[in-house]
Amino acid sequence: MAAPDVFQPLDALTRVRALFLPRIEGIDVATDRETALQRLAPAHREALRASGFDPDFMATAEQVHGGDAAVVSAAGKTSGVDALVTATPHLTLGIYVADCAAVYVADRKGRAIALLHSGRAGTEANITGRTIRLMTEEFGIGPADLAVHISPCIRPPLYETDFAAAILRQAREAGVGGVVDDGICTGKNVARYYSYRVERGRTGRMLAALKLVP
Repeated sequence: MAAPDVFQPLDALTRVRALFLPRIEGIDVATDRETALQRLAPAHREALRASGFDPDFMATAEQVHGGDAAVVSAAGKTSGVDALVTATPHLTLGIYVADCAAVYVADRKGRAIALLHSGRAGTEANITGRTIRLMTEEFGIGPADLAVHISPCIRPPLYETDFAAAILRQAREAGVGGVVDDGICTGKNVARYYSYRVERGRTGRMLAALKLVP
């Protein structure tokens, strides 16, 4: 199994753990999304445990390509949203992507975290800015206290819009100073990442995970 991606500046935060699981070799994912996720699930669970995450205490989102976020405190899937926010220690936030970006948001003081699914539609709905506002409203966290990291995602010329650049701009417009975009294009790196566009919809999903520790 390929090693997870390393995310700075999140890895420098003592109360935050971030993970991004790339392509897993040896698993046939040339199928529909749900079947691919079922085939990937055992490997994802193993990788989560190996990295100190509890796969049985994980919250996920329905991922409807919208702009809504929800505050969660327990395991399970939240319908109708593409972003999850929590202040619950050890609760794993999980988002699945294959060209869309996973956007990691973490309070440098360890009060709360968020994990977002943001492709073209979610970015147009400013899901990043809306999630940052939710963190401010629910937990009193100022945007200047947040660190943001944008995962590998598809980019021009393989995709017609540069939504990663828009996410970066939205985070900065919301007042976040520490924003990092690793600049990796999933479509140009299919040996390591799944790409919905390049693989014509019959592919797997990367798993992004984020949690708080006491």
